[in-house]
Amino acid sequence: QVQLVESGGGLVQAGGSLRLSCEASKSIASNNIMAWHRQTPGKQRDLVASITSFGSTNYAGSVQGRFTISRDNAENTVYLQMNSLRPEDTAVYYCNYRAFIGGATIWGQGTQVTVSS
Repeated sequence: QVQLVESGGGLVQAGGSLRLSCEASKSIASNNIMAWHRQTPGKQRDLVASITSFGSTNYAGSVQGRFTISRDNAENTVYLQMNSLRPEDTAVYYCNYRAFIGGATIWGQGTQVTVSS
């Protein structure tokens, strides 16, 4: 079973940038979709961005044009480059793996992103 470890969160001022990383314990080269979600206290976990093993991407409207998701299959790692950060981007960010075949879903432990105004 794939395990995911996120890193790269922290405290940043509004307008700043952060890059999140999600390293998988096994190959993610094929037949899956990797995604970043975020969650604030008392609210549901929402999709931020996703990328398939073919490289197709999808973004939430609120981050379109500011965030970029990418993957390095050779390094088993997915990234989320976050630019022009806003206080409303403050959340715990979770990495997610979903297999196309069987639909197995794996979550990372989350990494806190805090954007100060």
